[in-house]
Amino acid sequence: MEAILEATFQLLESDGLTNLTTNHIAERAGVSIGTLYQYFADREAILFALSQRQSDNVRKMITKIVLDSPETSPVRAVIRALMHGPTGSPQTRLILSDVLFRSGGSDVMSRQHFAFLESISGQQSFDFPHGREAAFILTHTVVQLLRAAAAEPELELDADILEDELVHLVESYIESLMTRATARSA
Repeated sequence: MEAILEATFQLLESDGLTNLTTNHIAERAGVSIGTLYQYFADREAILFALSQRQSDNVRKMITKIVLDSPETSPVRAVIRALMHGPTGSPQTRLILSDVLFRSGGSDVMSRQHFAFLESISGQQSFDFPHGREAAFILTHTVVQLLRAAAAEPELELDADILEDELVHLVESYIESLMTRATARSA
């Protein structure tokens, strides 16, 4: 399975999605087409498994950032992991992101949603009552903006500045939610 996933990744990087076929994947992986179909029903299933692997890498990176740099804010840890966790060219990352959302988007976003909320819960500076709508905005905004940045490489956005701006956006929104919650309770 690993050889098939790695071959798929390599082909995406070199040739993109248009020429990606199960025959090309099997050939690159050094397996028969029958072996490929023992593990995966079709090209979409292979792409979904590869995109899930990318998503798992992001979650592992969040944990690593938090453990290695406890002074890093939870918001920055999540954003940094989303920016740097997935591997590959911006085009490959966008393809895998699209596959993930198309194939299992609601489940994936729900997992990211709860992982993000867990990462900020109990943090003194981010302890606020939030509704489903505010949580939805928090968990979807960064992902969608990063997808847009990957789709527009001609903008040549500086990754460090983009990270700072995304952190500022999310932290400002959280502060606004806190202010509104305080005003309501007063």
